[in-house]
Amino acid sequence: MEQKPAAVVARCECCGLTEECTEAYVELVRERYSGRWICGLCAEAVKEEMARIGSCEEALDRHLNFCRNFKNLCPPKRPTEELIAAVKQVLLRSLDSPRTKEPGLLRAQSCEPALQSGRLV
Repeated sequence: MEQKPAAVVARCECCGLTEECTEAYVELVRERYSGRWICGLCAEAVKEEMARIGSCEEALDRHLNFCRNFKNLCPPKRPTEELIAAVKQVLLRSLDSPRTKEPGLLRAQSCEPALQSGRLV
């Protein structure tokens, strides 16, 4: 019977998220990001920043600073309502943005006339 590699809990140096990973994976991530362990979500943000500026170290530093500044903000008074408003804003922007090769969210035509006439499309 094969033994699974021992799992360790790693904490993201950017956002603080913890993940259970193998030691080999933790080392792989640290090799990529100058000895720092970052979660997959922060790694994607760093990759995007790298595409803009070209330097992994600078992209990582920018993302670390962004996360620190975000954590220092006061918590919202009504977190649920503010999250809903933020998601609504993102959706509205994506609906009104120019189309690219890959379609984003598309507005559907209203199905109300079809329901009123008894037809389903």
